[in-house]
Amino acid sequence: MLTFIGLGLYDERSITVEGRNALRDADRAYAEFYTSKLIGTSVSALEDAHGIEIEVRDRAGVEQHPEDVLEAAEDEHVAFLTAGDTMISTTHVDLRLRAHDRGIETRVIHGVTAQTATSSLTGLQNYRFGKATTLPFPYAHGADGLPASVTDTIDDNRADGLHTVVYLDIKVGYDPTSSQNAKRSGDNVGRERAEGDEYMTADVGADLLTAEYPDLVGVVVARAGSPDPLVEAATMTELAERSFGDPLHLLVIPGECHLLEADALVELAGADRGTLDVV
Repeated sequence: MLTFIGLGLYDERSITVEGRNALRDADRAYAEFYTSKLIGTSVSALEDAHGIEIEVRDRAGVEQHPEDVLEAAEDEHVAFLTAGDTMISTTHVDLRLRAHDRGIETRVIHGVTAQTATSSLTGLQNYRFGKATTLPFPYAHGADGLPASVTDTIDDNRADGLHTVVYLDIKVGYDPTSSQNAKRSGDNVGRERAEGDEYMTADVGADLLTAEYPDLVGVVVARAGSPDPLVEAATMTELAERSFGDPLHLLVIPGECHLLEADALVELAGADRGTLDVV
């Protein structure tokens, strides 16, 4: 049995009761935190809270070499953990299909996602969001300017009057001693943390987006799921000059706003109503 469990957004308490019970009943647990992380906790705290050892896998260990995970699931109850919802914005459908090819029963236990939390915190209606995109660190996509995957998504959504979630890049295993990463540190591309991971912050993301969209309104959502989430709206140029505290951050670009959505952005995010496209 292979059970995919979403851990939610912030710490060891963010998991659902159903997920908690399934994790405690598992014979062994694996996790990946390269797609996202629980900023408010650690692996050891997760282990202590749920009474099970957790083996953290890197991308290759999940996507290219999951054989030992699948072999264990043939005879044992195995839990596979991610932040957020275990099947949203990940490639783990592939792992589930590999399990099915082996005749292994699978189950999915959902967790709260950044997408749904963003809708809730900003007051923007979930069904009015278009395709999401991820803004990479400049060194990660190897080209000048914003990648077309970002600009095309934003432009297409705006043409349709839809909101856009812009996820901000995460790099796991940041090594400040390498020559490439030493340059990255000097470029002020994100927030480095003691464990060696790097998170793009919303001010950096907004600064990158000003190249194409200096006057476009963005909404910062920081630390969704934590006790102190932050929601703040302004133009990209203005957001680039502000600080939003600890990660994780993301940006929302509002499309056409219903009157109630505009009211929410003004009240909850400090937006200037005159900068919003209200229909």
